[in-house]
Amino acid sequence: MNNYIINNITQLVTCSGFSAKHGRSMSDLGIIENGMVVISDGLITYVGHAADSFPVDNPDAYEIIDATGKAVLPGFIDSHTHLVFGGYREEEFSWRMKGDSYMSIMNRGGGIYNTVRATREASFDTLKSAAKVRLDKMSAMGVTTVEAKSGYGLDKATELKQLRVLKALNAEHPVDIVTTYLGAHAIPTEYQGDEKAYIDFMLRDVMPVIREEDLAECCDIFCEKGVFSTEESHRFLLAAKEMGFQLKIHADEIVHTGGATVAAAVGALSADHLLQASENGIRALANSETVATLLPCTAFSLREDYAKGRQMIDAGCAVALATDYNPGSCFTASIPLTIALACIYMKLSPEEALTALTINAAAAVGRAGSIGSIDVGKKGDIIMLEYLTYKFLPYHVGMNCVERTIKS
Repeated sequence: MNNYIINNITQLVTCSGFSAKHGRSMSDLGIIENGMVVISDGLITYVGHAADSFPVDNPDAYEIIDATGKAVLPGFIDSHTHLVFGGYREEEFSWRMKGDSYMSIMNRGGGIYNTVRATREASFDTLKSAAKVRLDKMSAMGVTTVEAKSGYGLDKATELKQLRVLKALNAEHPVDIVTTYLGAHAIPTEYQGDEKAYIDFMLRDVMPVIREEDLAECCDIFCEKGVFSTEESHRFLLAAKEMGFQLKIHADEIVHTGGATVAAAVGALSADHLLQASENGIRALANSETVATLLPCTAFSLREDYAKGRQMIDAGCAVALATDYNPGSCFTASIPLTIALACIYMKLSPEEALTALTINAAAAVGRAGSIGSIDVGKKGDIIMLEYLTYKFLPYHVGMNCVERTIKS
């Protein structure tokens, strides 16, 4: 059934809007006490106060949900994940706990390169089956849309295999998938020392096939010392934009390179990570429509300082939150942990954290016009908490408060 009437909602949190919220506006949740939402054929057709009579022609065609004592929110959007991969890297986690750095492990053939080997060896069906299980777990935590990247092939065949897995899952699974090509996740062995040639290879041999098969909406690059420079990232992203891709960038994660400034200059949907973003980079994001997507679980897992979320919001940035689910630096898809870390250690308010996982996350994947808030005309992506207020999300630390997820 795609028809629902959710009535007697103790706290209806709409996060109303059709674009990213910047700065202080991130605290505006558009709350309706004692509310009602109607979903007809998968789309929201009514948002308002509870009533005994329903604003529909045939109430018998609707499932009626009594949400007395419950908070109802927009579905969460996890706007940065790497959920299709082969193998695991549990041994590397132990190495990091003993003091090895993420980049030192990568430089000796571990890290991304370890997952590349396993993903190249994995079959399409193996990758798809594992990713489906991961999506099911995300849905149980209230995720209704997820961004997912390739980037564990670094060759044509495996990158296309990852993207085709995601396209198949998007057609079959209730959770919507926004797919991103991340061939520029690292420099493959055969191109070491010649980043320009690898970028040329992607632009010439891989990305035209992606466009032809409609395998990805977005294109991403890891702008980082020892990976791709700001100049290379700028060139690559502008070329991708000309090919019709929307843009994202891994920026200023390990060291400050100026990736945030590149993101704003090329009109990227989002600049992600930003642990080392400078004041100039933060200012550039605040003066742009590029969303600052912060990934606190990664900083937590790597034992690094957190991104300056409080400073970014105070500067006027539009901030989103995401899990960065991947097999290496952040092997978790936990929305509850993401919320807790954002509030406790990055100093976001509960209201800002919720905006960051809904309407701002929708903007970070280019879909703020159709998801991310409870507004008439948008998809009926709704979650119901087991508690009467959204404030339990950070308060019930690390625990899943979602009682029910409705997708369209």
